[in-house]
Amino acid sequence: MNIAVVMGGYSDESVISLRSGQLILTHLNKDKYQVFEVHILNEGWYVKIEDQKLPINRADFSFEHNGNSVKFDVAVNTIHGTPGEDGHLQSYWELIDLPYTGCGFYQSALTFSKRDTLSVLGKFDIPKANSVYVTKGQEIDGEKIAKTLGFPFFVKPNQSGSSLGVSMVKELSELDKALSFAFAEDKDILIESQLKGVEISVGVMKLNGITKVLGITEIVSGNDFFDYEAKYLGKSEEITPARLSQEVSELVEQSAAKIYEALGMQGFSRIDFIVMNDIPHFIEINTNPGLSPQSIFPQQAAYANLNFSDLLENEIKLALERKPIWKK
Repeated sequence: MNIAVVMGGYSDESVISLRSGQLILTHLNKDKYQVFEVHILNEGWYVKIEDQKLPINRADFSFEHNGNSVKFDVAVNTIHGTPGEDGHLQSYWELIDLPYTGCGFYQSALTFSKRDTLSVLGKFDIPKANSVYVTKGQEIDGEKIAKTLGFPFFVKPNQSGSSLGVSMVKELSELDKALSFAFAEDKDILIESQLKGVEISVGVMKLNGITKVLGITEIVSGNDFFDYEAKYLGKSEEITPARLSQEVSELVEQSAAKIYEALGMQGFSRIDFIVMNDIPHFIEINTNPGLSPQSIFPQQAAYANLNFSDLLENEIKLALERKPIWKK
């Protein structure tokens, strides 16, 4: 089979995605698959073969090589942010009948919106922070927000990953700067109260038909919170397994599995929580978690004694089994 490892994207997360793609290229079985490195970037869509950049035909996601048209059997999606984590590429692949890894287009679009995800999970009694939702251009009453949420609180773009555009606001004078920082990423913003407790990240996937929690990683940030610098520039300590009691660990695993299934997920995901008073409070879900050497999900797979090549085999198998929604 011809496998497209699709990486890049249009957001600032493209740099992380390109690293994630390299890890997948390393672990796919080259004896079984013909593996191609596919870049989707602002500069264009192309297949990278040595020093060549062969353009993708967007009509059917094929490309020309040595006079032949090459089509893919499966797209392994490792784009963080738009267009690979927000449902756009998934919708396109559905329409051209190309199997792809990860969750479906609806789940991708839903979970990429922090507001909409919180709204859905509210029906499942998932503990979470108090929040306020604002849109660019509307009048924002900082004093009312502070009274509702208390200090400190967090200002986050509604649709963004890798903690891009996120700020902690400790006093009212910092709010305008935080809003500008977040609005640079998205026109919609989520403002959340601080949860004081242990920050953890939980890897979850569908493995052999069963929702499996890979591990629980405790995050000790060297900064005020787990921001971009802490995630990717070594300003944090990541401890797997997290230093939680067995009882709390079991509660975390149950909550992570419940969220994964409630959202109708498939594929790799990473769910972030704050454990406050021994109760895991949901922060967000990442449906295309980072797979670079610094990333948490591969660390958890190793902790669970799972071979990463086998996990990719599982993803390809699930992709081939899933029928496009228009065929159901």
